[in-house]
Amino acid sequence: QVQLVESGGGLVQAGGSLSLSCAASGSIFSINSMRWYRQAPGKQRELVAHTTSGGSTNYADSVKGRFTISRGNAKNTVYLQMNSLKPEDTGVYYCNVVGYSDISRRFDSWGQGTQVTVSS
Repeated sequence: QVQLVESGGGLVQAGGSLSLSCAASGSIFSINSMRWYRQAPGKQRELVAHTTSGGSTNYADSVKGRFTISRGNAKNTVYLQMNSLKPEDTGVYYCNVVGYSDISRRFDSWGQGTQVTVSS
């Protein structure tokens, strides 16, 4: 079983910055991808940023140039640096990690979510 613990959300004014982190622990053999999603009130959960084991990254158009996803040196931690925040970035941010616990046992784990609120 793989657990994810998120931290770093909070309240910030528009134009400000926040950094989120997500640490994975438990039975981890390899990690294929790490993603950040967000869900605004009354809206569906959307993919914000994605990084793969090979180091490639992808971003939603709405956050390109403002958000940066990165992995920690230990590779079991993923960060989301959010700059130039806008009120529409408000929502609950979730970390998602997909990988293998051993050579054949796949896992797909989610964090508990952390609230990001951007005031205008």
